[in-house]
Amino acid sequence: MGEGAIKHIGVVGCGLMGSGIAEVSARTGHDVVVVESSEDAAKAGLHRLETSLQRAEQRGKLDGPASDVLDRIQVLTDLDALADRDVVVEAIVEDEAMKTDLFRRLDAVVESPEAILASNTSSIPIMKLGVVTSRPTQVIGVHFFNPVPVLQLVELVPSLITSDDTTARARAWVQDGLGKQAIDCQDRAGFVVNALLIPFILSAIRMYESGFASAEDIDRGLVLGAAHPQGPLALADLIGLDTTKAVAESLYEEFKEPLYAAPPLLQRMVDAGLLGRKTGRGFYTYDAR
Repeated sequence: MGEGAIKHIGVVGCGLMGSGIAEVSARTGHDVVVVESSEDAAKAGLHRLETSLQRAEQRGKLDGPASDVLDRIQVLTDLDALADRDVVVEAIVEDEAMKTDLFRRLDAVVESPEAILASNTSSIPIMKLGVVTSRPTQVIGVHFFNPVPVLQLVELVPSLITSDDTTARARAWVQDGLGKQAIDCQDRAGFVVNALLIPFILSAIRMYESGFASAEDIDRGLVLGAAHPQGPLALADLIGLDTTKAVAESLYEEFKEPLYAAPPLLQRMVDAGLLGRKTGRGFYTYDAR
């Protein structure tokens, strides 16, 4: 990496998305600090990183041992540890109030006047996050896809007042620094992929809810009849039904289109804690790990 390149990465949250962002950053030579909300969450996040990297090593996906990548990652609980970062990526729960509070705190913590404050939000308008800081021109959406080490797409989402320089530096980091592919999106709820994907998933849930077809047959139909790699209900389980519901609500709030409204079944499943793969049960049942 050359002079002025982004080298020091901060990630807030070490769940599925945060750990994935930390992993790909460390695998491409960046120094990474991840901050979690508690010691237990930090330990769980570190374990997730260790497991993922060990699997990657076993499959021959790493240039060296997993331990070399792990040496470039710290998982801590103190937000002040992000003070010297070039980029900080927020990857916490999809909750607007929690995210805006975090961006206020990051604005106070991150010292460099040129640092980029990025959000991995799936749906919350970037403008709402930028305006709570003193540097809205340096706030941008950098939306990765799960699983982050595998999927190559990143959506870049500048707000109306994100600077061209911030967008250019974020694109250079994503494409040249991480080896991902970036697409440009306007700051609208859902961006490109989820604005198309979530209504499709919701339609599948409504079909299942109505008794029109079984979950297995809905998914089999799309896999075998439309060459989709995965059916929409299995995909909802992978995304997380809580995240699916949150994105749907954000889309509906912005556009007021009925096709964006979360079906009652989805709401009840989330209320019951049936969130998909991460809880062991959603539209399908999974081995608890």
